[in-house]
Amino acid sequence: MSNDERAQEPDDLTRLFVERANAGDQAGIAALYEEQAVMAYPPGSQTVGRDAIRALWEKVLANAPHFEQEPPLPTLISGDIALTTTLAKDGAGARAQVARRQPDGTWLRLLDQPEFIPPAP
Repeated sequence: MSNDERAQEPDDLTRLFVERANAGDQAGIAALYEEQAVMAYPPGSQTVGRDAIRALWEKVLANAPHFEQEPPLPTLISGDIALTTTLAKDGAGARAQVARRQPDGTWLRLLDQPEFIPPAP
């Protein structure tokens, strides 16, 4: 794995996230986000900006969690915006991210909803 590998397709972002998280690479995770990206985490709050996202992942990765690839749902793309989703293996519903194509053609996350829990029936 190359820490400077860039997402050529929106779906690459999830694979790169898992690889970097399992390597303990918080800077590499942060590089997957736009400078002013918004992450809906920790639950009930927001983390705004690449630097804050890096600091958040530094804390999370200090506990050495293990991440696995999750089954993706079909990616929706409209021009330079994409919606990617995966089904959470822990039964928490789906995780959703909005990515934007960059001027060089690669993709970065703009919005990240990693802990979506559907309402009870």
